[in-house]
Amino acid sequence: MDDVSTFSDTTVANGTLLEGVNPANFLVYDRERGLEILGANPSYKFMFAVSEAVHEAPVYIASQNKLYLSQLAPPPGYLPQLVVDLNEDPPTLSEYLSDPPVYAPNGGTFHDGKIIWGASGGNRSIGGSEQRISLRTVDPETNKSVTLINNYFGYYFNTIDDLAVHPKTGDIWFTDPLLVVQCSHRHSPQLPSASYRYNASSGAVFVIDDSIGQPNGIAFSPGGSVVYITDTAAVSAPVDPQYGHPGSIFNATQRRTVYAFDVSEDGTSAYNKRPLYMASGFVPDGLKVAANGYIVAGVGRGVDVLDPSGQLLLTIQTNYTVQNFAWTGPELKTLWLMGNGGISKIEWQLGGQELR
Repeated sequence: MDDVSTFSDTTVANGTLLEGVNPANFLVYDRERGLEILGANPSYKFMFAVSEAVHEAPVYIASQNKLYLSQLAPPPGYLPQLVVDLNEDPPTLSEYLSDPPVYAPNGGTFHDGKIIWGASGGNRSIGGSEQRISLRTVDPETNKSVTLINNYFGYYFNTIDDLAVHPKTGDIWFTDPLLVVQCSHRHSPQLPSASYRYNASSGAVFVIDDSIGQPNGIAFSPGGSVVYITDTAAVSAPVDPQYGHPGSIFNATQRRTVYAFDVSEDGTSAYNKRPLYMASGFVPDGLKVAANGYIVAGVGRGVDVLDPSGQLLLTIQTNYTVQNFAWTGPELKTLWLMGNGGISKIEWQLGGQELR
């Protein structure tokens, strides 16, 4: 990330660098809408220093007022997960394991009383059996985890990265980029990078799109008429042969784009793909849509807020790489960010969608 250009590198007409924006927590590009998002008393607070591992898959359980998330680190290996207890003042951070543990969750959401996690890695010794790359549920009341699906007609998935539930059909849509970096049992890739739809009633899996180089974040507009999927092909992740630990090489000439697709009325297919936003700094990783339809994307050392046309309204600046985020609180107006080395929270007026 050290070589990635940022907005503060911009040179204005008189030759002056915009270095003064570096210490700002918020950069507003659209004055009216940006200030409306922030409200009268916005705040940014760094809450926890964590390891330089990737921190992902945040899921807020409103009934418990707790935020679950993962940490993806090589040996001892992608376990345990973490939980932020928001009932404490100040909030506390502790380790968490389901039964059996979910190995390397890299995407997550809440639906029908359960956490849904995308296990992005495989391990032969989790819970006494092999756990493949899969969709899994965790019941936060009983702590039990269950596999929903772990293959496409017998073929291994690559690295389930992120997922979202269609608000009307309940189908789980997920991305599967070609990043085979977190398996303790080696196998050659068996599927191309693609995005899928899983129907929990029938157990069927459908390909939604296979045109994106490295599909990553995925999120629905309110009502589910549009699905957004990010392409993070600008980052390649070579595999360390000993541990499978990904390194990151950033190529600004490759795609780092948020795409929009229309969703059919019956919620079964996506069409009319179009580029919406090319991230100004790093690749767009975590992706969520606010209750008012604004799109929020983790873009390296910060988070960008876009309107549905792709116009950049606001940036939250952080001193660590943000991988994902989740709304919490009774009004869903507190945004928790997590990534390499840090967990922080934002208080503002942009509310998240209620997950049911």
